[in-house]
Amino acid sequence: MKRLLTTMMCDIRLQFRNGFYYAAGFVAVVMALLLSQIRLVEIGFLLPIFVLGDILVNTFYFVGGLVLLEKGEGTLTAQVVTPLRKGEYLAAKATTLALLALIESLIIVIAAYGLGFAVLPLVAGVVLLAVLYVFYGFIVVARYDSINSYLLPSIAYTTVLSLPLIDYLGLWQSWLFYVHPIQAPLLLLRAAFQPLATWQLIYGVLYSALWIGLMYLASQRAFDRFVVGREGRR
Repeated sequence: MKRLLTTMMCDIRLQFRNGFYYAAGFVAVVMALLLSQIRLVEIGFLLPIFVLGDILVNTFYFVGGLVLLEKGEGTLTAQVVTPLRKGEYLAAKATTLALLALIESLIIVIAAYGLGFAVLPLVAGVVLLAVLYVFYGFIVVARYDSINSYLLPSIAYTTVLSLPLIDYLGLWQSWLFYVHPIQAPLLLLRAAFQPLATWQLIYGVLYSALWIGLMYLASQRAFDRFVVGREGRR
């Protein structure tokens, strides 16, 4: 636990030093101002989409930036020979970035919608989605060593992960979307602004937790393959 807390504090300092919090604050203000001016449609319908997009930046792309920074500075490969476990390294990233995503999402929602939303589904949806995105983001970025090689493929990875928006927007509705890992936390975000069936809420929590577990295991394997494995070949 002490190693985890120490790593979290190091991550927070790294994020602050590299301007991640300034960027998050800027995005939150811009989104809140934009949403406050929209009156053509129900704002509660749009907010889950905006929140999902905001979380994508604050987790998937932020963890990508952090890992590439650590690779460039040589600190990521140095983790291999320290007592810090890979699970603690990943948990620190997930916790700090999920907290950042939660704070920013609450600011956006309160500024645009007020306090008339269901807090628990929103918090659960944001946290579960953020953690899932962090692990998924690490799996993707672990195989790259530069921002130039990472950016273009990342667009394809995030597009695939955003497919449930097709169902949410009513462009094509199918039960197949309920197999997709993002459908579950997206339903929880939706439940913050409109009532859903109890089974949808249960599905949202349990299926999200299932995918987080799978992504956590996959991210550990990615660490072994692309960090430990590369260090061992040097």
